[in-house]
Amino acid sequence: MKARREFRDREDVEVAVLDALVDRGGDGMTVFELRAAVDVDIDTLEVALGELKEDSLISVERDDGRTVVLPDDRVVPDPTETPDDEEGLFDAIRDRFGL
Repeated sequence: MKARREFRDREDVEVAVLDALVDRGGDGMTVFELRAAVDVDIDTLEVALGELKEDSLISVERDDGRTVVLPDDRVVPDPTETPDDEEGLFDAIRDRFGL
């Protein structure tokens, strides 16, 4: 699952982080899990997490002795919305080329 469309106009790393968190559901991810899912170096990930935290798009919580990053509820798409695989051709092209 991908983050809601209105949050996809960000840096590629930030979008990848949001997508990974949304895909994980309500469990959240550790920084190490995010690093593996997004496949960037730790410094790049740290900057992206900082930007997302500053914009209140993620939260950081302690869960069973581990620190996890969770997406804000407004980032998670509503299951009743049209899935991305049903989007129009123009939308797919626009997303692909970052327009």
